[in-house]
Formats: sequence, structure tokens, C-alpha cells
Amino acid sequence: MDNMTGPRTPVFVAAVAAVLTLSACAAPAAVTPPPAPTTTATTSTPPPPPATPTPVPATVDAASGRYLFFGDLFFGRYINDWAMASPLGYAYPFQHLGEYHPENYDAWVANFECPAVAGVHMTSAEMENTLTFNCDPAYLPEVAKWFTAVDLGNNHADNQGADGLAQTRANLAANGIQFFGSPDPAQPPNCDVVVLPVTATLSDGTTKPYPVPFGFCGYDGIFKNPTPAQVAEITTYAQVLPTIAWPHSGAEYKSGPDQIKQDLYRSMADAGADMVIGNHAHWVQTTEAYHGKLIVYSMGNFIFDQQTAPEQTRSAIIDVTASVDDPAQLAAWSAIAPACRHDFATCSRLASQQGLDKLTLSYTFDVHGSDDSAKLVKPANAAQLASLKERLRWDATMTALGQG
Repeated sequence: MDNMTGPRTPVFVAAVAAVLTLSACAAPAAVTPPPAPTTTATTSTPPPPPATPTPVPATVDAASGRYLFFGDLFFGRYINDWAMASPLGYAYPFQHLGEYHPENYDAWVANFECPAVAGVHMTSAEMENTLTFNCDPAYLPEVAKWFTAVDLGNNHADNQGADGLAQTRANLAANGIQFFGSPDPAQPPNCDVVVLPVTATLSDGTTKPYPVPFGFCGYDGIFKNPTPAQVAEITTYAQVLPTIAWPHSGAEYKSGPDQIKQDLYRSMADAGADMVIGNHAHWVQTTEAYHGKLIVYSMGNFIFDQQTAPEQTRSAIIDVTASVDDPAQLAAWSAIAPACRHDFATCSRLASQQGLDKLTLSYTFDVHGSDDSAKLVKPANAAQLASLKERLRWDATMTALGQG
């Protein structure tokens, strides 16, 4: 056997050298790559969105209110008897009021011919014999469904005394019914601020209601005629607000006014009332155009229990359209209207502070009729309306007002 520990032969040495050479070739030294080129990060800013045009608020192009003015309302005596005998109860007297199309009007106003005091127990005969009236306040929620405001400037509103008048006003207010007028012109206010809506047409074609403060002045002239100083209360209101007078005076059951009544109503127009709307006669009386203003001397019974004669079962209903002459001021007046209601001093002060001019109105008129024979009020038929217009001298008055 060869000696494996002896000196290596040249062939073995050459083989080892060859292996070492191949190993050196398989593992070259690591090469550091060149640095990546340096870049600067750039944030791209998106373009701004297109500017949104600022919306232009719609402006008032035109505005007007349409109102119905009614004669006497009464829910005592035999009206109450008929109502309590009906399954409709307190809603009985109002059955046909929808036939006057309240959806076409901004407000209804009427003369409220009795106090509304709880706990008063009088028979119909007692009311008849004493001519002392009361209406159950339970009728007021029904009244509120139809009427925005009522006149208390008449000879029956205080039939339950001063405390009864205060309760009547409180009961009306509790039912959301505005009121005006005094049954004694020597105990003002005869005038008050009543807020009625007008409907505005805006520049974008939409419509919108705006509240507008009016002066309403209700005068009772049955037992003592209002003095010139008391009538001048109209002037105070008319300097600030559009103002309407509702006097209650003159002889009953007459077709036209006497000279005293005519002079009184004309004096109210002279004092600044835009129109004069009268009651008390329980008959329809004439109208006239006086210095460009409408005077209605009596509208007659609307809801009443007098059934003995056709004259007492009919009434005229005045349809008034009040157009705002300067719509640019409407928004400012409407903003202060809530503070004006039943508060002329505040209304006048706010209008002065804001530099508001009086909101002037132009009026146009129409007339409708009622028939409450057979114990229920309903619209007059064509023949009845023609007769009413003849009594009112309506066509001549409208011609004199430039509306014929």
C-alpha cells in the first residue's frame, strides 16, 4: 500500500491549485451600485372649482290681500236654541260657510254682536225681553275656523258689564281671534292694530304670505255719538297704517242712513280711514263713494236669529282686494307686524326707528250676498244678490270709484 502521509505528487498539487482558481472566479467581490438619481418631490395643486354664483334673493314683484267683510254675528238667544237642538251643536250655524270659498281669501272680518262670557244662564225669552245678550264661549273655536278678527264696537258687546267685556276679549284672544273697537267711544281704544296676511308674488315666480299691520277702528254710536276728538283716533292710526273704520250707529230697520249717521261716517273718511264699513240697522243700507272712498252704511244680519221679515234675513258681504302700492317696503313692515298686533305704540315706534313710510294700498271691491232664512245662513241666489245690489246702489258707487 502506498504511504498516504508522504510527500504529494506534482499532479495532486496541480489539481488543488486548479480548484482554488475556480473558486476565486465564482465569488467575485461585491460591486456597489451607482446612486439613484436624486429627484425633487412635486405636489400638484388641483385647479380651484368654478366659482358658485351668489344666489340673488327673490324680491317681491307684487302683493295684495283679499278679504271678506261681514255684517252681524250672533250666537245667543234662538241661534243657540237651534244649535243645541241639532246634532252639530256649536258647529250648527257655520254649515254653509264653506260655500263662500275661504280658500280664495286671506282673511274674514265681521261684527261680533254679543259678549262671550262663561257661566251666564239666560233663557232666550230673557234675552228677548231685556235685549241683554250673551254668547256661549264654546262657539269661539268654531268662529276661529272662519274669522280672523271681529269688531266689538257695538251696543251689545258690553251687555255683561265691564268685566264681561274683559272676559270676552280674553276669550277671543285665547281662541286666536283678533278684535278691535269699543262699545263706549269714551273708553278707548276704539282703534287697534289687526294683522292680516297679504299674498306676495316673488321674482322667482313663487308666492308667499306676508303679515301686514292694519288699523281697525270700531265705534259704537247708539247711545252717544263719537265726538270729533274720539274720531281723531282714526287720524293717529292712519298716519302710520292703512286704516279701516267700522262704525255702528243710526236707526234700525231703515233702508238708508239719516243725516247724523251720514255725517259721522263721512267724518271718519275725512279723518283718514281708507273706507268705512257700517252696521247696526239689521237691514242692508246704501253705499256711496265719498272723496274717492267707499262707505257702506249697513251690511245687515249675517248670522242672526231675526226671522220675521226678508229684510232681516239677508246681508251684503264686501269683497275687498287691497294691493300694496310699494312692494319694496313689504318685507320690512312684515318683520315688525308680530310686534304690532294689539300694540300701536310699539308698532309706531318700530316703524319710526326703521324709517318706514306708511304702507299705502289701492282697493278694489266686489259684493256678495247672504240669506239666513230657514234658520241657516247660505249664499244669496242670483235674484237675491241683484236685489241687494239695487239696495246698495252698488253699480253707481263702483262707477263713482272708477271701478264700474
